[in-house]
Amino acid sequence: MTRQALLPIAFSAVCFAGNVSAEPVTYVIDSSHTFPSFEADHFAGLSVWRGKVNHTEGTVVYDREAQSGTIDVTMDMATIDFGLDRMNVEATEKILHVAEFPVATYVGQLADFVNGAPTTVEGTLTLHGISHEVDLVIEQFRCQPHWRTQVEVCGANATTTIDRSEFGLVRDLDLGFRPEVALLISIEAHRSD
Repeated sequence: MTRQALLPIAFSAVCFAGNVSAEPVTYVIDSSHTFPSFEADHFAGLSVWRGKVNHTEGTVVYDREAQSGTIDVTMDMATIDFGLDRMNVEATEKILHVAEFPVATYVGQLADFVNGAPTTVEGTLTLHGISHEVDLVIEQFRCQPHWRTQVEVCGANATTTIDRSEFGLVRDLDLGFRPEVALLISIEAHRSD
């Protein structure tokens, strides 16, 4: 039960290649298709807890021609979901202290472009009231017209690993639980103009 630094993410999350354009394009994160998820140790190597954050919002601004962009994501930590109600309560009340720290945020710059697309995000994760640099590796992304609306939609997958103790999430580390938390971020965002 511990180790649920998520974020992230988000988060979060993300990199988006928009239409070829001389102007930056803004994409709004689709909360119904964006879920920062995580994997963390349970019982000092006995098993792995997996969970996700059910509500995430934010934007990605992307300028394909200039090969630059930003991401700004907010995660509602009260929506953390392990698939087990008792663990959700334990995490929000005794591990993440959501009453005091209701959101986690991730703000970053798209970087390391290959063939016009970013392959990393250099950013800062703020979780449990503590901020640290956390870079994401973008494993894939794709942009295309949405099959129903024809509005451009972009999707991406990104990963990283954090040490939850750096964010003050130390519960059960004294019992041998491992501090590493893998963040697995899937994201979709719609062009806003």
